[in-house]
Amino acid sequence: MGASMELHAVNGHGSAGSKNNMDEMAKTPHVSESGLPSADQRDAQALARLGKKPVLKRRFSFIAMLGFTCTVLVTWEVIPIIYVTGLTNGGTAGFAYSYLFALVGSLSIFTVLGEMASLAPTSGGQYHWTYMLAPASCRKFFSYIMGWLVICGWQALVASSAYLSANLILTLVTMNNPGYSPTPWQGTLLYWALMALAIIVNLYSSTILPKLEFFILSLHILGFFAFLIPMVYLCPEKATSTEVWTQFNNGGDWPTMALSVFVGLIGSVFANNGTDCAVHMAEETRGADYVIPWCVVATSVLNGILGLGTLLSMLYVTPKIDAVLGSPTGQLGFPFMQVVLDSVGSYAGATVMISIVIAMFVFAVIAFLATASRIVFAFGRDKGLPFWRTMAKVHPKTAIPIYAIYIITGVACFVGIINIGSATAFNIILSIGISSLYSSYTITELLLLWRRIRGDIRKPSEMGGCTWQANELVWGPFHIPGVLGIALNAFAVCYGTIVIVFCFFPITVNPDAAHMNWACLITAAVIFFAIAYYLMYAKKIYQGPVVEIAPYQIS
Repeated sequence: MGASMELHAVNGHGSAGSKNNMDEMAKTPHVSESGLPSADQRDAQALARLGKKPVLKRRFSFIAMLGFTCTVLVTWEVIPIIYVTGLTNGGTAGFAYSYLFALVGSLSIFTVLGEMASLAPTSGGQYHWTYMLAPASCRKFFSYIMGWLVICGWQALVASSAYLSANLILTLVTMNNPGYSPTPWQGTLLYWALMALAIIVNLYSSTILPKLEFFILSLHILGFFAFLIPMVYLCPEKATSTEVWTQFNNGGDWPTMALSVFVGLIGSVFANNGTDCAVHMAEETRGADYVIPWCVVATSVLNGILGLGTLLSMLYVTPKIDAVLGSPTGQLGFPFMQVVLDSVGSYAGATVMISIVIAMFVFAVIAFLATASRIVFAFGRDKGLPFWRTMAKVHPKTAIPIYAIYIITGVACFVGIINIGSATAFNIILSIGISSLYSSYTITELLLLWRRIRGDIRKPSEMGGCTWQANELVWGPFHIPGVLGIALNAFAVCYGTIVIVFCFFPITVNPDAAHMNWACLITAAVIFFAIAYYLMYAKKIYQGPVVEIAPYQIS
């Protein structure tokens, strides 16, 4: 009902301002026999309310986008990767409880994010919302900084996903060949090969990517059972419930156990991070103002539950944690491989199970690149980047932002060179992934909370007969009204603040350079660069999201 009222408000301007425009709209083939605009027309109108013309092709349905978001999150596949982090700070009990907290917190964060995606379904996401929600006196500045934070965060995720995939492959080879010792240059070559695969799929298989997501979603769900059932059923020795739910560990030597658990929380946050990928694909999704928020929520719930199942299974089948950490795969950073091998007792079986995890990470690299390129495209379209004219170009036939894909891939490949000389320096650069994205989530949701408490965001029913302006603050079809919405929004901001604080903590109290958490330094460097570039140059060019078309001009 809200959506139909909203559409009536858009058309209402035509009847008030120009009867000819309304007549033309009535004759357009995009209007259904019922007199209401078709799905394509509604998507165009929703985008026009943000001042944007449709440029990208809408290829994704709800199921295809659900597969895409599940591919990006790969929550149950990430749980084994972050195993060491959670056990070091928190132990089995701390890991389990902190994951439950992260699951609830992430769901609140992304539900509120879904409200904003319904209000303004644009590839720009957080930086566009910041411009809409921030005070007029500073919205241009904060929007610009937000754009750089989101781009750098997703650039780091692209590189880190390829890096993890490459190292998983090398560690699996090591497990099957104990005499083999991987070298940094081999990891970098494999890293580049994965980036090459990602760019090929994004450039030349864009039309089949939504169909591919059906297969990936099936592998994601079926792979969960194929991974867990043999491991749990065949495991010769299991931990007791008392050991799993009551044993805490303060491996980082923090002053209190509670502080240690919160430091370990970041691993669980990482496993549930990145659902905003759907937001940045909004302009390629049919019915985006409804589909995107529900995909975000559904992905958070589905992946969160699968992740919880994987976590509990891993905790129960690992009674001897120290032995696993000291294994050859444990020393390379992936002790879960030894857990799988010990459980099934077969190198062939363990290899197949681990290969499912690796395959999902490879698919994630492809999805990460697609997401990051859309943000670069959107920010370039709004003149927020150097060479913005090039960044905003799309291929005339495929409607793919090819130059944005090139730049994200190029930066990722260049960063990969650093790994040859210093893995520590490489990890320093990648550390911005969580800090920048959670900063963008929390700041935009704080602004939304401020606006909804003030009552600045109107309902679609209040817009009947009104003249729509570009970037008007009007709730979309996905909205949690009243006190419940305010409470959820406030909780999401509080949770996001906690994550931001602890994502800057190192694993131990007195870390060396190799184990130091450099996220604070890198995040500050990005913000400093964005501010400096804005003051010196971009201030004259960037005026916020460019209004390409007025809402009433869609016909």
